[in-house]
Amino acid sequence: MSSWTSWIVGKKDNKNAARDAIVGLRAQLLMLEKKEEHLNNKIEQELKKAKANVTTNKRVAQAALRQKKAYENELDRIAGTRMTLETQVNAIESANMNLETMQAMRRGADALKNIHGSLNIDKVDSTMDSIREQMDLTNEISDAISNPVGMGNDLDEEELRNELEEMEQAELNERLVGADAVPVHTPVITSAGPSRVNGESSKRQQIEEDDDDAELRALQAELAM
Repeated sequence: MSSWTSWIVGKKDNKNAARDAIVGLRAQLLMLEKKEEHLNNKIEQELKKAKANVTTNKRVAQAALRQKKAYENELDRIAGTRMTLETQVNAIESANMNLETMQAMRRGADALKNIHGSLNIDKVDSTMDSIREQMDLTNEISDAISNPVGMGNDLDEEELRNELEEMEQAELNERLVGADAVPVHTPVITSAGPSRVNGESSKRQQIEEDDDDAELRALQAELAM
């Protein structure tokens, strides 16, 4: 028989022994209760006999009192015995409860030991690393699947930026050219004073141009001589 089996059998024997002891003690207590009830009846009878003969027959009355006293002494001994037995019952029940508690705790400890027997911190760390690797792989696969077919070609970001800058510059140039083509509207001054000034200026400009032409013609004639 293995040590484990012996331990189980031994625990069962202890449990059965405790149960048998409790049963036997309670049976003894029940018997003592009946004995106490019987003694109380005897004491009551002897007390009645003593009262009945206290005036007529003192010898009988005294004998009844002595017998009553003997019953009371025995009743006291039984009360002490009962107290001892009840104390034993309580102690055995408490010890048995402690034993069952310890057995339950031992089974729990053994269960934890068996669970943790195949585990250690290195294995836990390795398992967590494996989980993280698989999660990363899952994310990569999800990203690959979510990309539309034919859209996976890598684009030159620098080329795109240059093209965008060229488009912006072309748009700006078009706006500048359009601004230069807009005719400038000269406000018309309707007052009489400014009109005369403009007329006089035109006349002076015309006289100066005629003088320049005359001087140019004179110079040409002089060179031709």
